[in-house]
Amino acid sequence: MSTQTAHPTNKGLLAVFWVYVLIPLAWGVTNTLLQAMKLFS
Repeated sequence: MSTQTAHPTNKGLLAVFWVYVLIPLAWGVTNTLLQAMKLFS
């Protein structure tokens, strides 16, 4: 079993990762809400 060594977190890499995750997530939520509004209107 490998244990993680304590390295300082690379804040730039972490920010890029969250942008990579949050942009598609926000896009999907927005599109879902738009489709739902069309369905119920």
